[in-house]
Amino acid sequence: MTTFADLARPLALLRLLAADHPDLPAPNVGISPYYPGRLTLSVHGDLGGFEAWREALGIDPNAVHHGTQSGDTTLVLTGSTAIADTHVELIGYAPNLALITAAVA
Repeated sequence: MTTFADLARPLALLRLLAADHPDLPAPNVGISPYYPGRLTLSVHGDLGGFEAWREALGIDPNAVHHGTQSGDTTLVLTGSTAIADTHVELIGYAPNLALITAAVA
């Protein structure tokens, strides 16, 4: 059984990130007892917000994976790193403006 204490590392890292980067866009935060060593941050609707977090977390831009979902209408960027013994996963979602522009042209 995972205890609340088992989530101490990602919770402490979240607190540190909030203190060190108070001006960054607020992400959706995921901490799960199924993966107690993982912190997931997701930014919705704005890839600029994803980029700001990617830079703050020190994720190499070449390590970011690009994809789509929902019939290619949504762009999805993912990257990860390890900070303070915690696996940090960053996910960005935004409308696929190129597809939308092509559809209305």
